[in-house]
Amino acid sequence: MNLSDSWTPGQQPIERRSAAEGVFHALRLAIEAREIAIGAKLGSEAALAADYGVSRSVIREALRSCAALGLTRTETGRGTFVVSHRPTRELKLGSFSSDDLHEARPHIEIPAASFAAARRTAEDLERISGLIEAMEQEDDPAAWVELDAAFHAAIAQASGNSVFTKVVADIREAMARQSETVNLVAGRRTPSNAEHQEIYQAIAAQDPEAATDAMAKHLNAVQHAVSTIVRSKK
Repeated sequence: MNLSDSWTPGQQPIERRSAAEGVFHALRLAIEAREIAIGAKLGSEAALAADYGVSRSVIREALRSCAALGLTRTETGRGTFVVSHRPTRELKLGSFSSDDLHEARPHIEIPAASFAAARRTAEDLERISGLIEAMEQEDDPAAWVELDAAFHAAIAQASGNSVFTKVVADIREAMARQSETVNLVAGRRTPSNAEHQEIYQAIAAQDPEAATDAMAKHLNAVQHAVSTIVRSKK
């Protein structure tokens, strides 16, 4: 660690093929290896971006995932500080936690998928299909995460139940942040695309049972990835 007030990694550019993932893993490794002391302040977004050779948006994405794992905390106007050398037992996702989502989402999104299969309109199908196509073609991880959240919101809307639509809208930001971290740590984008396609096909076929099974499979896979990320914390 250098002797300046804020920790920076020195000159070690990250390859663009997976910039946010590369930065995240580099920061996590440095923190967990105790190269950075608890309470130490990381460099500014601009300084980290220059050191890693990436954009500030990539740095923000990586820092959000470090915060989700409970390794860092960002204080407005002060910067980002290391608060732990090990991940917490659950992801911190703004106002909600990964445990909150795990307990709530099956009771919301599984029945929503079932109702969507029974009630979807041609417009609903077009919207969901368009989101899937956009996700499969999207190279920017941050844009993919927003499309993912929109996909789940579109299914809630297709259910025809305004309560499901409102609840998914309320937890949408937390879902996006969880998706962002799971993608960076566990490489969930490609499996998620396939699972989304299964959900869509069941809804398109007007098969509520298949839609129920497909959504349950997807949520279980997401939770398995979350558990893998945090299981090292006792």
